[in-house]
Amino acid sequence: MKRKVGIIGAGHVGSDVAFSLVTQGICDEIVIIDKIEAKAESEALELRDMASMTHSYTTITANNWEALSDADIIVMAVGPETLLREDRMEELVETSRSVTEIVPKILATGFKGIFVNITNPCDVITMLIQKISGFDRSRVFGTGTSLDTARMRRVVGEALHINPKSIEGYVLGEHGESQFVAWSTVKIGGVNITDYKTKRPLDLPALKDAVRGGGWNILTGKGWTSFGIATATAGIVDALLTNAKQVFPLAVFSEQTHTYIGQPALIGAEGVLDIIEPPLTKEEQINFENSAAVIRKAFDLVQI
Repeated sequence: MKRKVGIIGAGHVGSDVAFSLVTQGICDEIVIIDKIEAKAESEALELRDMASMTHSYTTITANNWEALSDADIIVMAVGPETLLREDRMEELVETSRSVTEIVPKILATGFKGIFVNITNPCDVITMLIQKISGFDRSRVFGTGTSLDTARMRRVVGEALHINPKSIEGYVLGEHGESQFVAWSTVKIGGVNITDYKTKRPLDLPALKDAVRGGGWNILTGKGWTSFGIATATAGIVDALLTNAKQVFPLAVFSEQTHTYIGQPALIGAEGVLDIIEPPLTKEEQINFENSAAVIRKAFDLVQI
């Protein structure tokens, strides 16, 4: 079986996703497409330059829409012209217009695989892709709060001076301003963070602010963020192609809130296999519902 991935958008994020897939040997073939064709061609050429130095071989082509027809996965990584925006919702008008033009072109190739969306605002755009494509919701989802959760684990790990891999738990809700850390889910070695013994009490509000501000700090320093989301996406793609049946915090459709929103989901070769609803405190449940309301309000503004 040829493990084939299409990447729409050869900006910082799309290119770093391709780099992660190639260096980790996750797929056999990548098709990169960008409205600036020379950009996609250059990225593909540079990735092919790595062929003699990587552990496995990946075929890489550019700007061939028809090649998407038999792709297993398409990663939507379309970005706005202006990157330095504090609120991802500010990107909605531009990115929704791009996605509205792109998805029908993908469908025209006969593509029947899985959409993984990165394009912001992630939850709203993911819902838009599902609406335009008509695909089953199990085959359309976004990276959601995967990166936010990784940031939370980094922030908590640094506060406790332990490896972030030892931190369990999730950031839930919108991949944006209304997200929240579900502290009731955050554990170290099975012990909830509020019960974990430390030399000094943890300042959870300060840690929450550090999680929410992490992306903005990177953005203002280097102009974009890409390493974290590219690594997260590569892990998601790998789980799909290997039928790993692994849990990630993704932008998936919630029957509870009737919107796409970040929460844990089990994925495998067929896409989303199950959506997990961890027990939340009353305050966390309110935060979850409020975040869903933000996403729904934004989606209602999209004209298609």
